[in-house]
Amino acid sequence: MYAVLSDVHSNLEALQSVLKDIKRRGVREVLFLGDAVGYGPDPDRCLTLLQEECEILIAGNHDWGVCGLTGIDSFNENARAAIMWTKTVMRPENINALGTAPVRVDLGDKGITLVHSTPWEPEKWHYLLYLAEAESNFQHFDTAVCLIGHSHSPVIIERRLSGGLSTNKKGVDMGTGNRYIINVGSVGQPRDGDPRACYTLVDEERVEIVKVPYRVEITQKKMTRAGLPLFLVERLAVGM
Repeated sequence: MYAVLSDVHSNLEALQSVLKDIKRRGVREVLFLGDAVGYGPDPDRCLTLLQEECEILIAGNHDWGVCGLTGIDSFNENARAAIMWTKTVMRPENINALGTAPVRVDLGDKGITLVHSTPWEPEKWHYLLYLAEAESNFQHFDTAVCLIGHSHSPVIIERRLSGGLSTNKKGVDMGTGNRYIINVGSVGQPRDGDPRACYTLVDEERVEIVKVPYRVEITQKKMTRAGLPLFLVERLAVGM
């Protein structure tokens, strides 16, 4: 079984709570799908903890924004402000580490593809929001399962062997011959109306989306002290 995390966004309290839950369940293999940093107040500590606990780490668009591999003009004003702040406080060696992480990993022997955004042009940070986009993206990986993040909204998209797509936001038993695109949700910046930290459990038979409460107010106080945008502080409490 894998525990799959994405979009921690420098939220140490959320990450610690998720890792505690994973260890309580006895899950040993942890995969990370990108955006260790951005938005939140603890970029160095989050990246270090992810490096210690995760078998594989891939990069997200905020990671690339901080290390200069992608321009930040396309980011909204609040995201740009957080990236600029992160650049001033993060250790150089950790910024360099963000730049060396891949944007896609194919685990063919395990039947899993890992990517932050989409399997189609992963370095261009497309969003996968609609079933039509999912249908086209199934053509860009060969494994049974593709695990993604980026939109911060967890969903399991199942493409049945008989044809047709269905979605589920909690969990599914995996059918033989079916294929899946699974958005694992966001640990540190949920946007599905639920402020709890989110991650996903995956094995050969089942996918389960997991929600974990954490002390949101502690992260908010750190963000306020750091001078991060008020909008980013307030949105944590509502998961939007």
